[in-house]
Amino acid sequence: MADTSDNHDLQLLDRSNPQYKPEVVTYPNADFLEVGKQRLLSAHLPFLPGSISDRDKMSYLTSCITFDSPLMLRAVGALLKCLDRRRVGVELEDSSVGVPILQFHAYTKGVVYIDRDTYVLQIFKSDLHPSVYKLQSGEKEGLSLYILNRCKSKSGSKLLQWFLRPTQELTVLRRRQEVIRFFTSPRHSDILKTLQASLRNIRNIPMSLSNTKVTDWQSLYKTVYSAVCIRDTARNLPRSVQLFRDIGESFSDDLHHIANLISRVVDFEASLEENRFTVKPNVDPAIDEEKRKMMGLSDFLTDVARKELENLDPRISSCCVIYIPLIGFLLSVPRLPSMVEKEDFEMEGLEFMFLSEDRLHYRSQRTRELDNLLGDLHCDIRGLLFHPLLELCSPVYVANNFQSSESEGRVKIITGPNSSGKSIYLKQVGLIAFMALIGSDVPAKEAEIGLLDGIFTRMQSRESVSVGLSTFRIDLNQMALALNSSTGNSLVLIDEFGKGTNTVDGLSLLASSISHWLSKPPADVPHILLATNFHSLLQLGLLPASELLSFLTLETAVDGDELVFLYQLKEGICQSSYAANIAALAGLPTCLVHRAVEASEHYRTGKPIKHIDKASSEEQAKSVVQRFLSLDLEDKELELQSFMKDELLPSAGE
Repeated sequence: MADTSDNHDLQLLDRSNPQYKPEVVTYPNADFLEVGKQRLLSAHLPFLPGSISDRDKMSYLTSCITFDSPLMLRAVGALLKCLDRRRVGVELEDSSVGVPILQFHAYTKGVVYIDRDTYVLQIFKSDLHPSVYKLQSGEKEGLSLYILNRCKSKSGSKLLQWFLRPTQELTVLRRRQEVIRFFTSPRHSDILKTLQASLRNIRNIPMSLSNTKVTDWQSLYKTVYSAVCIRDTARNLPRSVQLFRDIGESFSDDLHHIANLISRVVDFEASLEENRFTVKPNVDPAIDEEKRKMMGLSDFLTDVARKELENLDPRISSCCVIYIPLIGFLLSVPRLPSMVEKEDFEMEGLEFMFLSEDRLHYRSQRTRELDNLLGDLHCDIRGLLFHPLLELCSPVYVANNFQSSESEGRVKIITGPNSSGKSIYLKQVGLIAFMALIGSDVPAKEAEIGLLDGIFTRMQSRESVSVGLSTFRIDLNQMALALNSSTGNSLVLIDEFGKGTNTVDGLSLLASSISHWLSKPPADVPHILLATNFHSLLQLGLLPASELLSFLTLETAVDGDELVFLYQLKEGICQSSYAANIAALAGLPTCLVHRAVEASEHYRTGKPIKHIDKASSEEQAKSVVQRFLSLDLEDKELELQSFMKDELLPSAGE
């Protein structure tokens, strides 16, 4: 094989060919993700303006392609390379003519499209760990929809990748729902508790002879035994539920045999005492024989040490023979004060091995004989073993309905004061749709949810420092993705789009976006839920008349100067933002709120807004009088004219 520069073409050579010569092939050490991005930027894209810069091109393309997905970018890069190499669409053109890419369309078979911005619905939420010792690295799941994770085993938690891949497969959703309906029935609560107790013991245990712990064997036994309990329970449950049939058929009778085998072989009590894997007696005669040798080894080694001491230097008063797994039998003697250098450790007839804790360890003729006679008992025994392969947070929650179909307005515009619950309502609809698409029950008295192909959101701006874009530019990209990619089977949630720029421009962009959707055939219009404080959008009649369009608002009541939020959705249009009332509720000074209301009223009615000094005219008059009264008119050095000119007249003029 040979590598031909950037093309990476592979030429296969026949080994039987006499010209065949093996070659060492090296590939460029490049990040294919960056290569994919560069190919995308350099591709022939006729739908882009001709003078667009690379930076703006990248920003534009984020509305067509999810740059948060490395796999997608790599796939796009490889596809562009394939199209360019095969000259698809421009076979007869000059080689300088690039393959025109007219459109990008993400293909997601059987999976609902979920972009990163949709997770603003708090499907997941990471918080720093409360422990001060884990603030830098420790994270925990915050208040989010992932609270549905009530799994009793790690294997079950891994299955909740469903949260990342909502499905369009009705068969899959119905299978999940039939299981949920079964276990949420009160009459099946005892069965649920039994299965939960068994699932708590299910572990994924890596087994290897070299480092398997006693606790691993215990976990394995509990796992297999619990699996048997789950299988037996499932076989007694209704066969109409597919999951129960699968468990009953997939969990074979071998599980029961393995559980019995582990129970018969492993001595768990002795294993815990000795902190190593121990086999029960009468399982293997060879193991029992080796164990008997080990049990009698202590007295035997004492006799050997007594004989060794007779032949040692008279200065050595004691010695012992020890057994170390993997090393064998050694003679251990205390280190004498005169033994300083390594040369001092040498003794006739002994082979020095090592020094440990002021004891010298040697091999002798007798210890070598013990190695040959008894071998490495510990390793021999191990070699003979058996080895099997929001409502939760708030006491008051106001429920609101939602209905969207061809007969019910597909495009719903919600107005209402800040803090009235518009964003919460959007999140409620988005979360219920998401939960249905992963097969979960939903928090509603009744729900009928069709199969969606995507959920698009423009609800919260991601941090912009890392991507080098302004907040409004990111808002535009989110909106562009929804406009370009949504279909009649998509859910689109938009919250306060356009507020990141001046009022006229933001209002115009919002009105144009809604008008674009309303101009489509009814079947192609997404299910749109849009919250806005741009009341002029409706008051100025900027939207075309359409049966698909409906207007909603969150109900409020004014009690004197106090604004009361009722959080109840109703048809209609909010005529005021109640900004002053909300400002007062937020704790802004009363004088500031009153002045803001005055300035707003003057602006609305076209009256001039006059500047007000920090100090009132009454306070200024008091100040002038106080300064005048403090003068000593009998003082001959007093220059009254200067005081009148410098102090009194300027104050009076102001």
